[in-house]
Amino acid sequence: MPLCEREKKGAGLQSDFSLNQIKKACCAHHLLGVTGHSHSAPEKERERQRARQRQLHLFQSVEVPFSPAMARNLLKNPCGEEQMDCWELTENGGSEWRVEELPGDCGHAFCDEAVTKYFATSFELCLKKQVVDLLAEGYSADELDAQPAVTVEDWYSGRSDCGCTYQLSVALLDENQEVLQEFKPDNVTLDPDCDDCSWRQVTHTFSDYGPGLRFISFEHGGQDTKYWDGWFGVRVTGSSITIQA
Repeated sequence: MPLCEREKKGAGLQSDFSLNQIKKACCAHHLLGVTGHSHSAPEKERERQRARQRQLHLFQSVEVPFSPAMARNLLKNPCGEEQMDCWELTENGGSEWRVEELPGDCGHAFCDEAVTKYFATSFELCLKKQVVDLLAEGYSADELDAQPAVTVEDWYSGRSDCGCTYQLSVALLDENQEVLQEFKPDNVTLDPDCDDCSWRQVTHTFSDYGPGLRFISFEHGGQDTKYWDGWFGVRVTGSSITIQA
């Protein structure tokens, strides 16, 4: 073999040897690094576990004050989304209560687009009621005995082709369901010939009613004034009871 080829081949072998040595050295360095860190890996894992435990302990130690109200409506199914569920029908005359879609026949638009239904009454008296158990809703006796403000709201309207009457009664009750304080405004009559029968709001806030509040009774309804068969009476929706914690 010519010298120049042997030199080239030797040079190639030497080059290959050098590259192999470099690779081995790099691998050895890498392994050394991994091995060097391998002694601290369990320690790092233990430190991570300790950090997680500290975070968990911190989370468990933070006491978030419980406020069951926070402007929460204590009435269930206030707009008829679940038909008549949760309501006691104390009077169900005429063609009886039913739920209709807003705005309804000869009806009026509601101020809140999120409300899509209402309860319709008939040609004889229709009343429905809920009694809210405040202890069951998460309030403590101490919170209630502090006499927080209790606000009730209701919305009602008539039709453009028939008159109607509306009534509301709300009572704060003690543990024996005896009345502590009551809101019972005069019955309202709406006549489309002379009244604006669009949606109206009624609101009232109870205060200074004394200790012992445990229940709230809410009852409303009405009927039409022409005794027409069907659902020509007052319409109600958007009812609410809130407690200012």
